[in-house]
Amino acid sequence: MTGDGDEPLIVVARAVRARGLKGEIVADLLTDFPERFGAIKQFICLYPSGSQSVVALEDYWFHQGRVILKLAGVADVDAATEFAGCEFAIPESERVQLPAGEFYDWELEGCGVTTTDGEQLGQVREIMRTGGVDTLVIEGAKTQEYLVPLAEAIVVKVDTAAKAIVIDPPEGLLEL
Repeated sequence: MTGDGDEPLIVVARAVRARGLKGEIVADLLTDFPERFGAIKQFICLYPSGSQSVVALEDYWFHQGRVILKLAGVADVDAATEFAGCEFAIPESERVQLPAGEFYDWELEGCGVTTTDGEQLGQVREIMRTGGVDTLVIEGAKTQEYLVPLAEAIVVKVDTAAKAIVIDPPEGLLEL
């Protein structure tokens, strides 16, 4: 998903409904970093129709696991209702920087995976969370699927810019 400037966007909230009489919007949080709202001045609003606009964030607060948004110029329930189903995004360049060696799921999804021997396995379809070590779900050729633990001993190189991952699988892993 990209903005008008072709920079990729990160969706941080999705509007559910209007709240109260002053134009507030109840939104689901779609970020692991809710504290980021303190630094956000504006969103790129992605409408269900596919259109986009820039909206200024006037205020926000958290309530029952959701975020309540007060957008500039949205003064009543009717105006707030217009945002139901919209997603609020920020440019990728404004994402929270993770420590070295940590990645967002969306950075890994779509990466091509190769073994240290040069064998092309396929592309990462998703990251599976099992409560233990996260697992790369790699979609290979001919509906083949590989499950590879996202462990430093196995995943030896990740280059998100090149969308490439190199793994050194232990014997038998790829036959499972």
